Amino acid sequence: MPPKSPITPSASSILIWLRRNLFSTWYNCLLTVISLWIIYLGGRGLFLWMFSQAQWTVLQANLRLFFVGRFPLDQIWRVWLIVLLVSAVTSLTAGVIQWNRTVPISVGILTAIGLSVAPLVGGQRPELIWVAAIGSVALFNLLGGPWLKAHLSPRLISRGLPSVWFLTVFMILWLLMGGLGLSAIGTNVWQGLLLTVLTAVVSIALSFPIGVLLALGRRSSLPVIRTLCILYIEVIRGLPLIGVLFIAGVMLPLVLPSQVQLDAVLRAICGLTLFSAAYLAENVRGGLQSIPQGQMEAAKALGLNPVLVLSLVVLPQALRSVIPTIVGQFIGLFKDTSLLSIIGLVELTGISRSVLSQPRFIGRHGEVYLFIGLLYWLFCYLMSLGSRRLERQLGVK
Repeated sequence: MPPKSPITPSASSILIWLRRNLFSTWYNCLLTVISLWIIYLGGRGLFLWMFSQAQWTVLQANLRLFFVGRFPLDQIWRVWLIVLLVSAVTSLTAGVIQWNRTVPISVGILTAIGLSVAPLVGGQRPELIWVAAIGSVALFNLLGGPWLKAHLSPRLISRGLPSVWFLTVFMILWLLMGGLGLSAIGTNVWQGLLLTVLTAVVSIALSFPIGVLLALGRRSSLPVIRTLCILYIEVIRGLPLIGVLFIAGVMLPLVLPSQVQLDAVLRAICGLTLFSAAYLAENVRGGLQSIPQGQMEAAKALGLNPVLVLSLVVLPQALRSVIPTIVGQFIGLFKDTSLLSIIGLVELTGISRSVLSQPRFIGRHGEVYLFIGLLYWLFCYLMSLGSRRLERQLGVK
């Protein structure tokens, strides 16, 4: 008899993992078999539907509608330029907080490449902008990170990041509303994924500092400030988001003077921001309560004034301890943008209903909703992935 070949280490480790996690006891074996059978039945039905019954032409014919809605075709290069700006600032943020040691920091050069290439390309050759973005990111992954780490202090970086993000949001709105001498594009054509991401990003950027201020105000020793913050938080948390959006989108124009005309997108962002800030305030307050009183007393004993105690000792630790809940609130805010259709905005789910109303694609609900579900999942998973990497970097357990 020929000798049996030894089991490789990889195969052995797989068998050990299976035995420990799936077949450790008789009832675990039973649950594993039942779960695999259910997965098989569900996966088999989904697989057969995807490759034999689904009509994916509905996505191919309406791909531009899903992403940018009725945005003018000759102005789509602005959207690609916005993608470059967001990619550059995301790369900057990722490198600063060291998600990966090889992440580059070169927002200036990356933005310069986008500004020089995008106007020349326009909406007809968007693949060139992708090549410029990917190439510049890959180049400065090797060159940018070490330089910034060596020449910029952590304190300067931590103060500069929020300013960079606020400047990016301002640039995005400026490009869409007529910056750089361009013609303004009305918000009535901001639709699809563009509107979903824009409202979510702006609302997140605005609700975070407001939520922190509300949390600090609720713990203030001044009765007036504390009472106002508590009243705001409890009232907003007692209302559903649909009600807040209805008030912001429908009732607010009736209350304001006739000379004041707020755009529908601006009203939607205000509603999302005010609603999310109340929940963020409670999340941050939980982090503030977790800081031992002795640390604040020690900081005061060292001669730090209350502002420095708050900014250098209390807030960094409080925000660090509630990173999962804050990111969870951001993910929820991103998904809540699907409710904007109640005030007449055509975001991602709203554009899907427009696609389904086309005579050619009536009844193609499965293909359309599976596609937009994957888009929502992709963005939410990226936020969750960034949160986990940030937690590992900061040592959050």
